[in-house]
Amino acid sequence: MNSLLERAKAQGTPMVEGDLATFVWEGGEAQLIGDFNHWSMEQAPIALEEVEPNVWAVSVQIPVDGYSEYRFMVDGKPVPDPLNTHQSDDGMGHSNSFFWMPKAADTHLTQEQPEVPKGRLTQHIIDGENYIVGSQRTVHLYQPPVEQAVPLLVVFDGSAYLHKAKITTIVDNLIVQGRMQPVALALVDPSGDGRVVEYACSDATTAFIIKCVLPVAQKHLNLIDIKQSPGAFGIMGASMGGLMSLYIGMRAPEIFGKVLCESGAFGSDHLYYRSVIYDLIRYEPKPDIKIWMDVGIQEWYIKPNREIVPLLQERGYDFKYVEHNSGHNYPSWRNILWQGLIHLYGEG
Repeated sequence: MNSLLERAKAQGTPMVEGDLATFVWEGGEAQLIGDFNHWSMEQAPIALEEVEPNVWAVSVQIPVDGYSEYRFMVDGKPVPDPLNTHQSDDGMGHSNSFFWMPKAADTHLTQEQPEVPKGRLTQHIIDGENYIVGSQRTVHLYQPPVEQAVPLLVVFDGSAYLHKAKITTIVDNLIVQGRMQPVALALVDPSGDGRVVEYACSDATTAFIIKCVLPVAQKHLNLIDIKQSPGAFGIMGASMGGLMSLYIGMRAPEIFGKVLCESGAFGSDHLYYRSVIYDLIRYEPKPDIKIWMDVGIQEWYIKPNREIVPLLQERGYDFKYVEHNSGHNYPSWRNILWQGLIHLYGEG
C-alpha cells in the first residue's frame, strides 16, 4: 500500500474526500493557516501531526461548495504547499496555495468567447487635485459594445478587479446573455500605501471621484445624463473598497444610487476600529440607494457584515445580503460578482 506521502505526491494536495481536506507536509514540524481559520487573525494556527517519519498531516472540514486559500507556517515563515500546483497572488506580497471543494468551481463568465462583442478599454492618468495621496491616479475606462448611452459603475481597486476578477469579461458576457443592462466602468486604482487612508470613509476620496473621475468618464464614455436620471450610477469595491463604496452611496445618493459591496471592512478586532458607517446607517436620513452585499463565511469580516444587516433592515434599506463558502480574496469575489451585477443592473 502506498504511503500517505506517496499518495499526496501522486494526487496533489490537499486530498479531498467529501467535506474533508487533508493537507500533507514533508520535512520538519509545520502549521497550517488559511481562509478556514481566518489566517490566524482570530483563531490559532492548525497544528499538523507527524504520521510518518518527517511526514506531517491534518484534515480540515470545509463546506463541499467552498473555495479556500492557505499556506504552511514553517519556522515562523509562510510557505506555499509544494504538493499543490495551484497558486494565487493575494495582492499583499504572498503566494497562496488554493483549492476548490467538489461542488465548487470558477465561474465560466470569466472566459472570453470569440462570438461575444467586447467593450473598449482605455487607460487614463487623472489629476487628483489634492484629494488623494499623490498627485495622479491611473483609471481604466470601459465602454460596453453598444450604441446607446449607459450608466456608469465606478470600481475601486480597479486594476485588481480588471485583471484578477476579470470584471470586463464578466460584463461582456452578461450583456450579450441579456442578464444585465449595458454599463460603462471607471476602474480606479488606489495609491498603494495610502489605500487605507483613501478608503476609510473619506470625504476627500468622495470629492476625488465626483470632481476628478466623473468628468473624465463623462468626456470619454457615452454616459446617460445623471441629472436627468438621478442615482443611476453605481459604485463598488471589496474590503476597504466595499466600505468606501457604501460610504459614497450614502454621501452622494443623487449620483451613486447603486452600491455593490464585497466583504465590506466595516469593523475588525485585528484592525482596532469600528467604522463610522454604523452611525451613518443608524442616525442619518435614509438615502434612496439599492445595495448588494456579499461576504465569505471563511473570513474575518463575516462578523461585522452580519452586524450591519439588522441595522439596514431596521432602517428599511433596499438591500440584498449573501454569504458564500469562501474567504477574503479575488477568486471568491469574482465568483459571486456576477450575481451582484445582475441584482443591481438586471434587465428584469
